[in-house]
Order: sequence, then structure tokens, then C-alpha cells
Amino acid sequence: MTLKTRLNDSMKAAMKARDTLRLSAVRMINAVIKNREIETHAELNDQAIIDVISTLAKQRRESIRMFREGNRLELAEKEELELAILLEFLPVQLTADEIDKLVSQVIAELGAAGVKDMGRVMKSITPLTAGKAEGKIVSDSVRRLLA
Repeated sequence: MTLKTRLNDSMKAAMKARDTLRLSAVRMINAVIKNREIETHAELNDQAIIDVISTLAKQRRESIRMFREGNRLELAEKEELELAILLEFLPVQLTADEIDKLVSQVIAELGAAGVKDMGRVMKSITPLTAGKAEGKIVSDSVRRLLA
């Protein structure tokens, strides 16, 4: 089952259940996917859809942080609920230990010695963690292990 099919099935189920939050979140995902397809003049594959959903999840995390700093807890809670729905369509997220293990393997393979090699390491590890871990967490791990 493709990711697009899962999204459409989820939207239908949300309509039947009258789950307005899930329905609006899935419609938002579908709208962004449709806009990206119009921009690229091609249908998106599952990996491209995962990239879109990852971007939306990153935006939600940033919004949650900003709303909490601004003491707007009701808006932060709504964003957290949307984030949970977005994460359902992403691959299982890697734990910090799993990220550290992957980073260590890539560092060993490349023979990276210090922070100056961070770009090379990030270039190699990004495809391995795409959609499975937030880029900031990965780069923090790379920086920490190279230091």
C-alpha cells in the first residue's frame, strides 16, 4: 500500500468518524503534496511524500516550541496533536542510541577525524536517516561524536 493510499484511507476514516482534527491534518498533508506535485510537474513517490511530511513535522515542532515560549499552551497542545498524526505516516523514528550508532559507523567508514569532516559525515548519514530522525538531532550527534 502506498503512502498516498494510506493518507486517502485515513481521510475517509476521519470523515466517517467525524474526527475533525485528523481530517484537517490529513487534508493539510494532501494539499502540500498536491502543491509539490504541481511545482515539480510529476507525481511524488513515497520517499518524496515522507520528505514532505518530515518538513511538516519539523514545522510543528518549531511551532510547539514558540507557542510554549509565548505561553500559548492551548495552541501548543493543538500542534502536538497534529504532530502525532503526522508521525503516524512517517517511518518509525530512530532513538538517540540508534542515531549515535549509525553516526559512529559512518565516521569509522569515512575515517573522519574532527569537526572539519562534519560535512562529509552529514552527506553520508542524511540518506540513512531521512524521515527516520530529525536533522538537528543527527547533526548534534555528529558534532558531539566528532569533537
